[in-house]
Order: sequence, then C-alpha cells, then structure tokens
Amino acid sequence: MTKDPRARPLLLGAVADDVTGATDLGSTLSQNGMDVVQILGSPAGDDTPVEADAVIVALKTRTAPVEEAVTESVEAARWLLGHGARQLFFKYCSTFDSTASGNIGPVAEALLDLVEEDLTVVCPAYPENERTVYQGHLFVGHRLLSESGMRHHPLTPMKDADLVRFLGQQCRRPEAVGLVPHEVVDRGAGAIRASLAELRTGGVRFAVVDTTKADHLWSAATAVSD
Repeated sequence: MTKDPRARPLLLGAVADDVTGATDLGSTLSQNGMDVVQILGSPAGDDTPVEADAVIVALKTRTAPVEEAVTESVEAARWLLGHGARQLFFKYCSTFDSTASGNIGPVAEALLDLVEEDLTVVCPAYPENERTVYQGHLFVGHRLLSESGMRHHPLTPMKDADLVRFLGQQCRRPEAVGLVPHEVVDRGAGAIRASLAELRTGGVRFAVVDTTKADHLWSAATAVSD
C-alpha cells in the first residue's frame, strides 16, 4: 500500500485486549477532540486507507492462550504501523486483569520488541474511575486491588496489587520492571523523564508510573510524548 502524503497522519494506533476497553478508550479520545476509528477483530490483509487521528483495534486476547494473544496483538500492531501510526498504545484493563503468566507482560514485551524500543511506561490508572497507583500498588477506590472484588475473578483473580512484582512475574526478567514513584511524578514531566532515563540505564524495560490524580496522567503523557 502506498500512503497518500496528503492523508491525515495517524497519530495513535491502539491495540486493545477486549472490546469494552477499546470502546472506553475510543470514547475518551473522542471526548478530548480526536477523530477515532474502532475496528473489531484483526484488520490484517485490509489495505484500505484509514482517515482518523486514532485507530483502535479491538481484540479478544485478555484471557486467550499467551501465544495466541501475542501473535494477534503483534499482527494488529504491524497493521497499525503499516498504516502510518506514529505511536502505539496497548490498552489493557484498569484492574490489570491477567495471571502470573500473562497476557499483559508477554504482549507488552512483544510490542516493545516490534518497535525496537527499550523502555515504555505501565499505567493502568484512571483516577476519574477511582483506579489509582501509589508506590506501585494498584487501588480500586480506597482498597488495594487484592482486597477488592477482583480477588475472586473466575478467570483472572487479582491477588497481588504490587504491579512491579506482579508484572515482573510475567516478563522474561523480573528486574525489567521498575517504578517511577509518587514523589517523582508529583514534580512533573521533567522529573519523570529523568527517572525514566535512570531506569533505562539500569536495564528496566517497563516503568510503572504512580498516578493518584488526573494531573499525574498529563505529566506522564507529556514525559513520554516522543
């Protein structure tokens, strides 16, 4: 496919691990002024140009076998990049639904490998819906994730709220997961950038970012805007 140079640039390509999460993301982006297209299932093989600011591919990989989830996610990401996506976004649930073996870690590692980058951020927080991260621990309202109803989820029981430790179990190297703590995030985007650079030097590939309020999300987004 030859991309028309006059076409609108695709600012964001998102791979979502379920339809509900994809729709939530699409709604949020749309409310903030982006023109969004949501695609149900893998678009592989479809060379139709897409005119939008953001394209979200809604998969059903959250509880699929790890290998299948990785394959489908990478396939979707390749399609998005092939259609000109400047950045990739991996949309998982704000309660980090997964197990000790995946699928968030393996998919994230595969996507990071695909774009040949050595570091990305991990931030399931959404303060507007009372999902926050403090000192690397995910809270639902005022309770740790591991003390919420998610502890008894039939497919992905979330019994560990420590995202650094939990995600580390899913990755090739547990030490590849680090933390940008609350006191750093509170100082803004510049401090977050400096912390990410330090983590990268130490071999960290996934930086969990503490987020307790909307301003923290804006700071983190600014810090990784490139």
